[in-house]
Amino acid sequence: MANHRITLKINGEYEQVDVPSQMTLLQMLRDKLAFTGTKNGCNAGECGACTVLLNGEPVNSCMILAVECQGAEIVTVEGLAQDGVLDPVQQAIIDHGGVQCGFCTPGVLISARALINRNPHPTPDEISEALVGNLCRCTGYLRIVDAIQDAAARQESLAARL
Repeated sequence: MANHRITLKINGEYEQVDVPSQMTLLQMLRDKLAFTGTKNGCNAGECGACTVLLNGEPVNSCMILAVECQGAEIVTVEGLAQDGVLDPVQQAIIDHGGVQCGFCTPGVLISARALINRNPHPTPDEISEALVGNLCRCTGYLRIVDAIQDAAARQESLAARL
């Protein structure tokens, strides 16, 4: 089993990590770097609990080999808050009660952030489409969709003030 040293940027910090050839990005994040906010749900790319941003795009980290991430930029749920201030998506999910057990929440937050980054004014249908790969068994999706719409409005309001 070959090991590879990869260099990547995670949540704004450069990391060098030695990984075996078959280690997934999810395993590397959780086991090697202690980014445990990224959850291992199905380990088959079906539930979205392990969603992270890879070079700005949401991916299921359980389906990506760590060695494929050489030189990449990764954002995990731990990287959303800045200087102790929650991302508008995080705050809106809290405010709208879009969390029950919380297992799906990290992946939902990352998918929502990716959506708002590419579409600052998403409709409820666009939000639902963006979340198609994130399964939630507890809250249903109404509160989550409402929270993401609110987060987009908050972000726009914040940007207008700056």
